[in-house]
Amino acid sequence: MGRLSGKSAIITGAGSGIGRAASILFAQEGASLVIADKMDTVHETAKLVTDAGGKAVSLAGDAGDEAFVASLVAKAVAEYGGLDVAWANAGISGGWTAFDDQDQAFWAEILRVNLIGAFLLVKHASRVMIPKGKGSIICTASVAGIRSGAGGSPYSASKAGVINLAQTSANEFYGTGVRVNAICPGLIETGMTQPIFDGARARGNEDKIGQLNPMTRGGVPIEIANAALFLASDEASYVNGQAIVVDGGLSSSHPIVRRKR
Repeated sequence: MGRLSGKSAIITGAGSGIGRAASILFAQEGASLVIADKMDTVHETAKLVTDAGGKAVSLAGDAGDEAFVASLVAKAVAEYGGLDVAWANAGISGGWTAFDDQDQAFWAEILRVNLIGAFLLVKHASRVMIPKGKGSIICTASVAGIRSGAGGSPYSASKAGVINLAQTSANEFYGTGVRVNAICPGLIETGMTQPIFDGARARGNEDKIGQLNPMTRGGVPIEIANAALFLASDEASYVNGQAIVVDGGLSSSHPIVRRKR
């Protein structure tokens, strides 16, 4: 307990899934939170935190909107006197829309939320962290950003961009003490992936979920939250510019099941 004692943290995409699990975990470890999501369920997450004795301020808004992202950082400074950790976790998948049915607007929206949204939090959080000489910024990428086979084209491209953003921004902040890392989840049961899990259960083949990775199962949100806790903590003080994969071993081979046209 107390691995984040005295630290303030922003978590986007905190209305459910990984963001909710992380909010609860970070608060248990002593962090004071500003949490955000486009869904009003973010306020339910805040209540879970405060009911357990933690500190959380929740805001509903668009993680791809610069004014909203800037307001999250301003809220952390106003409420807690500064910012130590920022996790750009919000994202959208776009589903498995056929390639020929994708258009410019479809791609633009996924890139806006997943990649530009991450850039915006890196930008505004770093402005507060750099004068302090330290801080941890985390971005949620995906195994889909490593190579083909784990997501649709625009989603995968956006997550590849997030991995590169973590690498390039870590070097942009050379000598400042601010660290930037990405987490690459595999198949995790969240609202985004729920149709996959629900479909398998409805067909009676739940046992095939995660069959392509050596752990032979899907993951759960707390397993990603635990990786983020490490990156947020001082235990990761020498971890910078990395893409940490948490996927049960899927990306060690990344087998592909061809989708039928």
